[in-house]
Amino acid sequence: MENDAATLYCPNEYCQAANPLTHKFCQRCSTPLPKRYLWVVGDSLSLGSPGEILADRYLVLGQSIIFDLKPGLLPQVPELDNLEKIKAYLKLIPYRLHIPQVYGVLSLNQGQSQPEILLLEKPPLLADSTDTQVNLCSELTAAWGDASSMRQINWLWQIAHLWQPLATEGVASSLLDPYLIRVEGSLVRLLELRFDSSQTSPTLSQLGAFWQQLLKNAKPAIAGFLKQISDALIEGEINSSEQLITVLDQALAGLGTASCGRNSPIQSTTIKIITQTDTGPSRQRNEDACYPPSGVIVSKPPQQTALAIVCDGIGGHEGGNIASNLAIETIQQQVIQLTSVPFENIDPLILLSDLEQAIALVNDKISQRNDTEHRQGRQRMGTTLVMALPIAHEMYITHIGDSRAYWITRHGCYQVTLDDDVACREVRLGYAIYREALQHSGSGSLVQALGMSKSASLHPTSQRFIIDEDAVFLLTSDGLSDFDRVEECWETEILPVLNGDTNIETAVSRLMEIANTKNGHDNVTIALVHYQVKYCEPDIILKAEIPDISASNTVNLTPKRTNGTALGNSDQPTQVIPETKPARASKLPLQLLILLGVLLAAGSLGYWLKIQREPQSTSEPPIPSLSPQPTTTATPTPQSSENQ
Repeated sequence: MENDAATLYCPNEYCQAANPLTHKFCQRCSTPLPKRYLWVVGDSLSLGSPGEILADRYLVLGQSIIFDLKPGLLPQVPELDNLEKIKAYLKLIPYRLHIPQVYGVLSLNQGQSQPEILLLEKPPLLADSTDTQVNLCSELTAAWGDASSMRQINWLWQIAHLWQPLATEGVASSLLDPYLIRVEGSLVRLLELRFDSSQTSPTLSQLGAFWQQLLKNAKPAIAGFLKQISDALIEGEINSSEQLITVLDQALAGLGTASCGRNSPIQSTTIKIITQTDTGPSRQRNEDACYPPSGVIVSKPPQQTALAIVCDGIGGHEGGNIASNLAIETIQQQVIQLTSVPFENIDPLILLSDLEQAIALVNDKISQRNDTEHRQGRQRMGTTLVMALPIAHEMYITHIGDSRAYWITRHGCYQVTLDDDVACREVRLGYAIYREALQHSGSGSLVQALGMSKSASLHPTSQRFIIDEDAVFLLTSDGLSDFDRVEECWETEILPVLNGDTNIETAVSRLMEIANTKNGHDNVTIALVHYQVKYCEPDIILKAEIPDISASNTVNLTPKRTNGTALGNSDQPTQVIPETKPARASKLPLQLLILLGVLLAAGSLGYWLKIQREPQSTSEPPIPSLSPQPTTTATPTPQSSENQ
């Protein structure tokens, strides 16, 4: 990326000094310098040679890769008439972990009829430690042979979860193009979206044919399984993405309980959690709360359950601290009950539903207290919530509001939650690109939080991730995440934890110091969940059991609003579990186990009969529903945001 004529301009509007491209901080004012590498969408685009500067702003690095030299300026945004062409990107922002988002557009010839060039941010690119060389991440097909059995199934599992939402937006063809499907560690990441033909829509049979090409280099433990499901897709025996997800879930569970060598598990995990909360330099009271209690370290093993929660209270001295502490107390009691059974007895879909009901219980407890104390409007106390529940090789993240979860690996830092604010709602509706939406008045206003209304109008988000490598999950209130502090400091403060150069106790203290000195405008609460993974190839051969799942009783889950649906169009209220939740299936008396077979047959159908309403907000109009239900073509819509 070396270019004598190119300089990186400070984003600080009061400085704007020119800096060498390799600098990480402004040499004049020490402001961090964002490095924004962009992917240019288009066929056979002639952008010029590497080293050329386009529109006095973008440095050409290679074919279809450019670098923003003026990251402090708002990019050119598409004309309103052109928003229709990029709505698939906007509406799929809940899947931005896998799909790059629109950064802006570029017009090379002003005044001419040449169409605007679309620029995507956070594409699957890798920069070296000096930021001087940038390359595309490997294609899945190229990296496939070197991946473990767990990772190979994990990649297919992610693609299966992307199929339905991409098909709904008319871009499922993206999952059939090997060039577009890249991998960054354990993550599947698309280079761009490919629009489906107007004549024919892509089919699961075509996906099966694509997956057949992976058989040659599949690990022995899963080669037979992959052939089974590829054939089943081609022949139509697997005819829905939900059925495919169910089969892949079985494979993940099989690997998760398999052994290698002397009956040791193929993947063993050690989890360590620490939290810290602080009033901050400018507040008189701390309305945040966390679990485990601030400063306490929890390790699993020996503890049976590992859980991290961060809450940011709303309501000032009127009761934000009461709401956040009530949420912590209630949710941790519920989750400990849910996870008091062995991993092999936990059904991921049931657990996600149980987490949803636990959130509903918390919400109604706070809401009922508001009603009892006759609190109205902005006097109502409430709280945001973000929760991490690691179980074996899986991580469950549930959130509502603008407290965030970040997933940090040796490959990168990924924000996995979307703030429930006005800006992201605009994006999900397809009304604006994210960076433009941030400029609007009230863009950071929350559209929902716990305690503000009944559970029928509550739409928290729940996600499940497969963990097959060392990772740190960072949960934080906006006291740290505001002004991109996490993106600025993860390499210096969290990556050393993964490399063994520091521990999470030191890391959380350093992050707190950064929050208080560089932000300092709010309370700060931080939780770090350090996931350490040891893996060996299994000595089993997986076989697929193809379930007979009809379209009417299946579930598509990533990401999922935890009101019991995959964010479809419904009106019935969410059911709320009683405070003393009955034991899970593994602890039921024998006579109840007899009933379980019947109940499970209707279970997922009942699960889908719980329907959602539009959420309410004290200051904003209701947020629309988001992702489509598997059996409908409902249009996905918004719910959150990020400050980038």
